[in-house]
Amino acid sequence: MTDLEYSVTTKFSRGMGRSFCKEAVIPLDAALEGRADAFNPAELLLAAISACMTKGALRAAKLNNIEIRAIEARLKGFRRDAPPGMRRVEYELLIDTDAPDRRLELIHRNVLKFGTVTNTVAAGTELTGHVGRLEPKGHGEKPVGAMQC
Repeated sequence: MTDLEYSVTTKFSRGMGRSFCKEAVIPLDAALEGRADAFNPAELLLAAISACMTKGALRAAKLNNIEIRAIEARLKGFRRDAPPGMRRVEYELLIDTDAPDRRLELIHRNVLKFGTVTNTVAAGTELTGHVGRLEPKGHGEKPVGAMQC
């Protein structure tokens, strides 16, 4: 079996970093003074985990004939100073579906078992969390228990 290969190029100039992949561009907070309009490296790691979990949930749902209307992944990372690294990542994977709870747990198990990024991170970082239900949004309302970012 051939390994999949991924490629990203990052460029930095005039206080802004950008990563390029395929036709996509991600602005980066790579400046020493920081930027509010771009993800810093730790936030990018959390975004990668959340994207992996979301894609994994969608894949598992399709394979198991589960309809998903929406997914929201909420993550928090906790950094240690010495040696610098992410000590713990906590997540909440919220899914808008009519599937019973046992089917949500099936999705959760699949997300943790088959996620390239989640498996890579979990090998060296405590990764804890749960799956739950995303309440459909009303007119401008936040989902139940929504966190502020």
